[in-house]
Amino acid sequence: MGCWTTSCDFGHLKAHSKVSVFFTMILIFIYLFYCLTGYCDSMPSPLYVHQTFRSKLFLKEGKKLAHWNGSIVRELPEQDATDVEDEKRQRGLGYDTYNNLSVSNNFGTKEFPKAIIIGVKKGGTRALLEFLRVHPDVRAVGSEPHFFDRFYEKGLQWYRNLMPRTLDGQITMEKTPSYFITREAPSRIFSMSHSTKLIVVVRDPVTRAVSDYAQTLTKNSSLPSFQNLVFKNSTTGLIDTSWSAVRIGIYAKHLENWLRYFPLAQFLFVSGEKLVTDPAGEMGRVQDFLGLKRVVTNKHFYFNQTKGFPCLKKPEGSNRPRCLGKSKGRPHPHIPADVLHRLRDFYRPFNMKFFQMTGQDFGWD
Repeated sequence: MGCWTTSCDFGHLKAHSKVSVFFTMILIFIYLFYCLTGYCDSMPSPLYVHQTFRSKLFLKEGKKLAHWNGSIVRELPEQDATDVEDEKRQRGLGYDTYNNLSVSNNFGTKEFPKAIIIGVKKGGTRALLEFLRVHPDVRAVGSEPHFFDRFYEKGLQWYRNLMPRTLDGQITMEKTPSYFITREAPSRIFSMSHSTKLIVVVRDPVTRAVSDYAQTLTKNSSLPSFQNLVFKNSTTGLIDTSWSAVRIGIYAKHLENWLRYFPLAQFLFVSGEKLVTDPAGEMGRVQDFLGLKRVVTNKHFYFNQTKGFPCLKKPEGSNRPRCLGKSKGRPHPHIPADVLHRLRDFYRPFNMKFFQMTGQDFGWD
């Protein structure tokens, strides 16, 4: 007996649909079986899978992603780079042995950093790193690894596994500002690689000390006043160099330690002040130093009058520009003028020595 054409077509489609569902279920079952046995982990994942995982990771940490020229670019963080969760994550990684071979797969290799931003705290290191990450040939760790000052005993293999994967022509970077003042850091980095390029972002040490104090004050409201901490004796005006906010700003002393291992040609000293007033100019110097094409230029920046520092213009695919978070650019507490004057007098000879050592006059009084 015949059937209407429409009825027959519907029956054939329904049968075809059941067959498709059946084969799809078989494929899903096979995939789940192999994943449960651990086989999936050994298979190379497509590049977009790595990007998707990276996106989910940053979103989990409360950070947004945008796209710039087709590449994933992380939204600037709302909090400081180093926090308790970073340390918990790093302490939990169990890499102990050192291997001379690169950790690689079909989509890049995990390499030791070719360049490290080693300092200084409250100098502008976070801004510099985020500006650099716009460059397609720069791959950088988002959080501060603190390997050469806190986690060195975990070994170089552990450190390398923190690094992002890079393709040919890309460079790996990280930043940990406390390296600059860590006595053991130069020798440890030198042992890893004699050719590592070192970037130091410096800022007027008086302003830097006040900024350092302001940050600590937000975490501990019961902190003594700046003047009580900066002087060993307020009557004599003797500066307390054991206070880290003061000690960090004695740049010449710290640089002497680094020059025992690395020649001056392997350093780039970035002006924290110029990074605010002329970000494109300083970024040009940084890109030249790293051997990169000048991709990050003036077109990427605009000055945010409210925050008082430059921000990156709105990337493609994002509905707003990207600025450093609330922890950056916070207002400074009022410090008596005579206290600042005494501190400036203290730093002056160290600043002059630093200018001579680097061959750069940063213009600090």
